[in-house]
Amino acid sequence: MTQQSRRNDPARRQRIIDATLIVIADLGTAATTHRRIAEAAQVPLGSVTYYFATLEDLLTAAFLQLAAESSAAFRARLESATNRAEACTAVIDIIANQVWAEPRTLLLSYELYAFAARHPPVSAVMQHWMDSSRGALGRFFDPLTARALDALIEGIGIHNSIDRAPLERDAIRTIVQRIAGC
Repeated sequence: MTQQSRRNDPARRQRIIDATLIVIADLGTAATTHRRIAEAAQVPLGSVTYYFATLEDLLTAAFLQLAAESSAAFRARLESATNRAEACTAVIDIIANQVWAEPRTLLLSYELYAFAARHPPVSAVMQHWMDSSRGALGRFFDPLTARALDALIEGIGIHNSIDRAPLERDAIRTIVQRIAGC
């Protein structure tokens, strides 16, 4: 890429956000710096601060993107359901087929939870993610059941990512049936 084409790079902001998620996944939020992001995005350091006034602004944009991508996959699977029984199968699929619990997404979500806990304004990102998940579940389940299923999806995904004996699909089905009554 020539210097001129880099200067007029319309995708630069997005590359910076994508690179931020890479750096967070590799090093954690605490070790994420403007310099490391610029290096990963292959942009001048000044470009990072041009697009994002603070590191918190950049981390928030990256975590918003993560939440949007994860919510889209979650929503897409639930949107294929036409009744409550199919919605229960969708929830089982989301957990058992790791729609949400893909290792990179899990790692980044751990970082998001920790960052949001220390930066209360960023907790809005988490709230948006939860609202989106619960909204998708709310087509078929009452608000309390949708909330319980949302927590179950994340909880089993987290536990299965580190448990020596992760839950198998049949056990997940039994748990979802008990909670959702389907």
